[in-house]
Amino acid sequence: MEEVSTDQVLGALFLSLFAIAILLSLGVRGLHKNLQNAAIWGLIFLGTIAGFGLWEDINDDVIPKHAVFVEQGKIEVPRAFDGHYYLTLRINGTPVDFVVDTGASQIVLTHEDAMAIGLSPDELKFTGRANTANGEVRTAPVRLESISVGGVVDTNMPAYVNEGEMFKSLLGMAYLQRWDKIEISDGKLALIR
Repeated sequence: MEEVSTDQVLGALFLSLFAIAILLSLGVRGLHKNLQNAAIWGLIFLGTIAGFGLWEDINDDVIPKHAVFVEQGKIEVPRAFDGHYYLTLRINGTPVDFVVDTGASQIVLTHEDAMAIGLSPDELKFTGRANTANGEVRTAPVRLESISVGGVVDTNMPAYVNEGEMFKSLLGMAYLQRWDKIEISDGKLALIR
């Protein structure tokens, strides 16, 4: 006989209470106004308890997740609710949020992130061109003194600053290929060096 877990018992109890609450709410239509208000508050109370009870499941989908440094030279990045993988790296000592983009060939910084890491807008020369999903944009080639994540440091990395609008900087293959292995499974992206 299969053993019943505590989660299964609590889940069945919650569903039973929820079903009772629904049935009671249907039956209060003809009752006195005070009883109706009490039933409504009871449903609000049960909904709050349900929210707390299901928070762990909801939490995984709602709150953005961060990289987990499993061991020296290995980083696991959980998939976000929108299906992308986000990673924060330190560029020249400043944290910068990236979306991991295996379709991008280079590291591409937003104009705002470029300023945050100390690149002067007056020194950027937008001489390059890149084809994006939104059409052609101008880019400025730059060199990043250092990129670090989880104890792994790369120096003197080429990158580009995008003159157009971007919602987040892109971490493309120029950086990702520096890792020995890239795996995607079970909702995680693993970078291994």
